[in-house]
Amino acid sequence: MYRWIFYYLRNIYRTEGGNLANVIVIGRDRKLKKIRQVFDMPELGYRYLGYFDNESSKSITYLGQIEDCIPYLRNTHVEEIYCMASRLSSEELGSLINYADNNLKRIKIIPDNKEIYTRAMNVELFGSVPVLNLRKLPLETDIAKYTKRTFDIIFSFLVCIFLLSWLVPIIAILIKSESKGPIFFRQKRHGVGKKEFWCYKFRSMAVNKDSDTRMMTKNDTRVTKIGAFMRKTSIDELPQFFNVLKGDMSVVGPRPHMEAHTNQYQKSVDKYLVRHFAKPGITGLAQIKGYRGEIIEASDIINRTRLDIFYVEKWSLYLDIKIILSTVINAVRGEEKAY
Repeated sequence: MYRWIFYYLRNIYRTEGGNLANVIVIGRDRKLKKIRQVFDMPELGYRYLGYFDNESSKSITYLGQIEDCIPYLRNTHVEEIYCMASRLSSEELGSLINYADNNLKRIKIIPDNKEIYTRAMNVELFGSVPVLNLRKLPLETDIAKYTKRTFDIIFSFLVCIFLLSWLVPIIAILIKSESKGPIFFRQKRHGVGKKEFWCYKFRSMAVNKDSDTRMMTKNDTRVTKIGAFMRKTSIDELPQFFNVLKGDMSVVGPRPHMEAHTNQYQKSVDKYLVRHFAKPGITGLAQIKGYRGEIIEASDIINRTRLDIFYVEKWSLYLDIKIILSTVINAVRGEEKAY
């Protein structure tokens, strides 16, 4: 609460013009436009004065040649200097670093990234050598792994004791009374690291030969009456809490797809396999945003993958709880693609 109040008041103060740092950029490349967007956000506390570059420009923010920057710094109150490494020689960078260190200026280097950066990157130091990790994920830390696993076990155990203990016999009777076949349906899916596991569900279809290759569609004739009800309310997914207890799945994560579809999408959807850096979930961010069930348009699987990757990169326990609550609300209200 203290942090929330502090940052809220600080943002107001900065928006009104207080607590600002004067900044300049040395060198101009394609990243200047992106970093300008950050500088132009008043709540972040920057006042952008302009840039230096050896290519002259008529822009009002162009301040001169790179060699003119140090005289400019001597006569202007600048707190932070941002240097585009792609536009500076080693000698120029060295001179700027020495000047900044000897004149109480903060200097920051924007490396020549070859347009490879991602939202999940960070820099690691191997001795004094900086190494850019393009895919630093929250769930790679031990504390995050144990926190998520502990939550999964406690939540799944409570569901099994207070819900599945009495619901399974009732569902079993209803399934058996309508069609022949097993109570549970199991199918091989790909989990974390693309490892295979058996995913369990209540059987919602009549036994058929296409269950491992053909995705469920609207008004699918294979679905039984009780199966249609279970799918509408997502009850058919509840046996996957046993998968969570076994450790194959998590309560929240990217939904696991059939093996045939995983093999298909990894070839046709860019970065599709990034979603396999986390355990698959019973529910996920893509599902509460409306991307569940049948893939009708190519954009469906692309947007689902985009949201799955966002979840993997931005995981937090708070986000998991928020997704679970949204899933419950959606199940009660009913969803258009829940069929």
